Amino acid sequence: MEVKDVLKNIRTKHNLTQEQMALRVNVTRQAVSRWETGETQPNTELLKVISREFDVSINTLLGQPRTLFCQCCGMPLNDDSLLSKEPDGSFNEDYCKWCYADGTFAYKSKDALLDFLVKTMPNPEHTPGDERRALYDGQLSTLKHWRKG
Repeated sequence: MEVKDVLKNIRTKHNLTQEQMALRVNVTRQAVSRWETGETQPNTELLKVISREFDVSINTLLGQPRTLFCQCCGMPLNDDSLLSKEPDGSFNEDYCKWCYADGTFAYKSKDALLDFLVKTMPNPEHTPGDERRALYDGQLSTLKHWRKG
């Protein structure tokens, strides 16, 4: 979906006129109209305002150009409801809401996360715990939060 379509969908979902949306994000009605026709796009600062005002991630506002994965546990972040938030309420698109919330990480170490994964992840093949732990460790080590250096 293109930015213009995302912005129009947000406005109509909230039952707003272009004028009402413009007031909520402190721009002119004409600016909203130009966004919706694709003539222009909101700048970075306006995207942040729209994100906060309508509780939508910037990745979603941009038409989801990136496939997001939690950089702590590796879970796909294919819906804004899975994204973590900062203490100010803004989205943090690097982490899921279970690994990071309000400025705090849930897992103080990779070992703590590995313990959780080995204990709770399905194991239909009945793979021994130490093999599963090594597999998970290899996958987690590729993620930004656990990379060395």
